[in-house]
Amino acid sequence: MGSSDWHLLSLVGKDRPGIVAKLSAGLCKNGCNLGDSSMARLGSNFVIMLAVQYPGSQEALANVVAPLAGMLDLNQHIMKIEDGTHHIEPDVRINLFSEDRMGIVEDATQLLAEAGLNILTLESNLDTNQPDNTYTIHIEGNVSNGITPLYSVLDRLSTEKSIQSQLIPINAQVT
Repeated sequence: MGSSDWHLLSLVGKDRPGIVAKLSAGLCKNGCNLGDSSMARLGSNFVIMLAVQYPGSQEALANVVAPLAGMLDLNQHIMKIEDGTHHIEPDVRINLFSEDRMGIVEDATQLLAEAGLNILTLESNLDTNQPDNTYTIHIEGNVSNGITPLYSVLDRLSTEKSIQSQLIPINAQVT
């Protein structure tokens, strides 16, 4: 298989046991090589984003995926990945905590992007079991201007928006 044989599958459906096992087995039995993925439960749904290397056309891959998605009651979308696939390791992990309100993700991501953070992953969770409905955001990304501007942004978010934070460098070479 060549480096140009990569496709991005996105599948969404009601969560239930066995989705990942049945999907991955079906794809592998049909000649697919599985790459990077992100899978998560969102509400009562399960969301899958999966890089798949397949030697045939996108249409041929769709013919492999369609019966699997149908059996698992998943909505599907397939797109070609033009430049192959490669895994990028993040430089930093940032955890944000705030009382739930509109605009938290926008407030944080806009300022972090302006400070040079390229977000690779973002996960958020609203904990309604906490008295203040705590909204938590976990971000991993790469820095282009060093870590110092990120600390400045996190201080601003704390002061101006009441968003508490924790920044963890995970690439020792980033300063």
